[in-house]
Amino acid sequence: MAETALILNPDKIVILPDLAATCPMAAMATPEKLKRMMDEHPNAKVVSYVNTSAETKALSDVCCTSANAVSVVKSLPEKEIIFVPDINLGKYVQRFTSQKIILWPGYCYVHRDIKKGQIMELKKIHPDAEVLVHPECAPEVIDAADFVYSTGGMVKRAKESNSKEFIIGTEEGLCYRLKKENPDKKFYSTNSICSEMKKITFEKLVRSLETLKPRIKLSDRIIEAARKPIERMMKIGKR
Repeated sequence: MAETALILNPDKIVILPDLAATCPMAAMATPEKLKRMMDEHPNAKVVSYVNTSAETKALSDVCCTSANAVSVVKSLPEKEIIFVPDINLGKYVQRFTSQKIILWPGYCYVHRDIKKGQIMELKKIHPDAEVLVHPECAPEVIDAADFVYSTGGMVKRAKESNSKEFIIGTEEGLCYRLKKENPDKKFYSTNSICSEMKKITFEKLVRSLETLKPRIKLSDRIIEAARKPIERMMKIGKR
């Protein structure tokens, strides 16, 4: 995400408080492997999730977020789509289109590890709670949920819903924000933790603000190539 910020704002300083705080799922989609898949499916368009490296984006036709993945794919006239890198998000998109989704064998371990049994147990304990899960969850978890939303979608739903209780199937950190913004409502987490996100601590953030380091750096070539699929995504969202 820090790379994406720089791609869209190449004239600005973009800082990541800990360069070791990477996304394991993004690392599963390397440019070399993507090139091989593209050679195997020459008529397919490549849709890459924003949680990919700048190099992978540079090979893509268009990017997507978890919120607009379905809209982005359906906007493409091609019958075959290489969807990189999250297999569960790709399976979710497949539910809404007749296009062939060529799934990449990648995953977000945080959402993959949320189990249907956890959701069902929480529903027994909190029968009046709405179940909101992320589309990166496994299909059986999605089927057990009341609603499937991106994190932004969960924030919106929690605010607008008449329900007073919610079971949240995504990284546990979102529950802090939900509780803060909706103090009259209750949120129950699946206790799903991203160890990479937790590397960004308050102390590291303060140090980065003081030093303006470490900075994200990309070549002009990658920035130019990766910007195009991101801008295509943004244009689709404005239709």
